[in-house]
Amino acid sequence: MINDLLIQNIEKNIQLSKTDSEQLCGYFKQKVISKKEFLLTQGSICKFEGFVLEGCFRVFIIDNKGNENILYFAIKDWWLMDIDSFMNQKPSQLNIQALEDSKVLLINRKDKSTLYNSIPAAEKLFRIMSQKAIVAWQRRLIRNHCQTAKERYYHFIDTYPQIVSKLTDKQIASYLGITHEFLSKIKKP
Repeated sequence: MINDLLIQNIEKNIQLSKTDSEQLCGYFKQKVISKKEFLLTQGSICKFEGFVLEGCFRVFIIDNKGNENILYFAIKDWWLMDIDSFMNQKPSQLNIQALEDSKVLLINRKDKSTLYNSIPAAEKLFRIMSQKAIVAWQRRLIRNHCQTAKERYYHFIDTYPQIVSKLTDKQIASYLGITHEFLSKIKKP
């Protein structure tokens, strides 16, 4: 069942009754995304919070010089969205693109608000998930400021081996904030 993965993810954070779990899952709609298709484009408003059932996405910006900067990847059992655009209903600075054929579960703002009212524990769930996301971002900022590019590369491949095989060296370099050429030098034995 498609909701099993979502329920397992939720249960990592809080315990819900079977009825509440099923009701919560009912607020999400499944969407199939083809490889290279965009789920969100820079300038549009993010109308969803998403949970990845299958596939891989990259979340990135294009800077003023036309360079792509990858903020994060999202694979099976991960969440994705532009929190600023979603919360504030302002144009997104981000792009979200499928790197392979993918499936996601999406919830919109109205349904998320209704969910909070119908299942009070859902608010606790999303608070805990937000806190975990902030911790992950903080750790990444610290690594970016305190580690060499080589250390960041090895941390990435050690921490996310399930992602590395899905990515090109150019994408990994963009995520690490280095050039493709520099990554090639790092990888040489």
